[in-house]
Amino acid sequence: MVEMLAPGVRQRICDPACGTAGFLVASAEYLRENESDWLRTAAGSKFFHHRTFSGYDFDNTMLRIGSMNMMLHNVEEPDISYRDSLSEGAAGDAGQYDIVLANPPFAGSLDYESTSKDLLRTVKTKKTELLFLALFLRLLRPGGRAAVIVPDGVLFGSTKAHKDLRRLLVEEHKLDAVVKLPSGVFRPYAGVSTAILFFQRTDSGGTDNVWFYEVRADGYSLDDKRNPLLAEELLGPNAELTNEELEKNNLPDVLRRWGMRSGQERARARTEQSFCVPKADIAAQGYDLSLNRYKEIVHEEVEHRSPEEILNELDRLEKEIADGLAQLRGMLA
Repeated sequence: MVEMLAPGVRQRICDPACGTAGFLVASAEYLRENESDWLRTAAGSKFFHHRTFSGYDFDNTMLRIGSMNMMLHNVEEPDISYRDSLSEGAAGDAGQYDIVLANPPFAGSLDYESTSKDLLRTVKTKKTELLFLALFLRLLRPGGRAAVIVPDGVLFGSTKAHKDLRRLLVEEHKLDAVVKLPSGVFRPYAGVSTAILFFQRTDSGGTDNVWFYEVRADGYSLDDKRNPLLAEELLGPNAELTNEELEKNNLPDVLRRWGMRSGQERARARTEQSFCVPKADIAAQGYDLSLNRYKEIVHEEVEHRSPEEILNELDRLEKEIADGLAQLRGMLA
């Protein structure tokens, strides 16, 4: 997600549900690798260490771990603070950030009385996953970009709040992409199916085509063990992989095709692993953002055989089974 958003110089990055600050650490590493000249300047170093990173959480243990994590990754003074991001008392950061990266809490609901009235004006709901999306839009400055993980229900939920929020993203801002994740990526902690939404706050629309990608493998097994399927150097989004290795780790392909979403990807058929959908098609589907709504299935030609051929095939299979049983009886005897 960090590689796809590609943070730049003098951009403020926020995770309003930061936990252990993993997104902020990954962003710091990205900037060190890609903006080293800027970081060597006095102004660049000061901005990086004191202004770039903000993270909020309401769990004191997570805040301590997040602060330590940033310190161990050589960020001197990040803003890692106690805050219930959805509450009425957390309304001071509107329009302050260039990038939002987040994996907010999925399940849960809040009382209207304790929820920020600004967020409720955007979407009237008690569901935290929808309120967080409204929050991300509020935190971004116009032109700011976000990559956030949401449960699948956000993509196709039928309540008025779900539909209103999806329409808001598509019609009043710029929805860039929906990246569908395999259901096991958060095991053993959670088995919920998820996707990543990439969008930009514009306040004036801008969605023309939405890019969809179906991630089928992320380099690890999708069971509770989450064992690596490839050598360590072949994991992650920047590895150079063969076609066979890409079947086990789709992330380099996601990153490569993301860069082509305004060009070659638009010519891809909807039977492919990634494709683009025009805004008009999404509006016609009631702003449903689930990949399966638009994906087309390849129907293979059915081989037509005569009854005689089918009977001959059954005779052959019956003989193979009889021979196998006879061989097994001989071994047991």
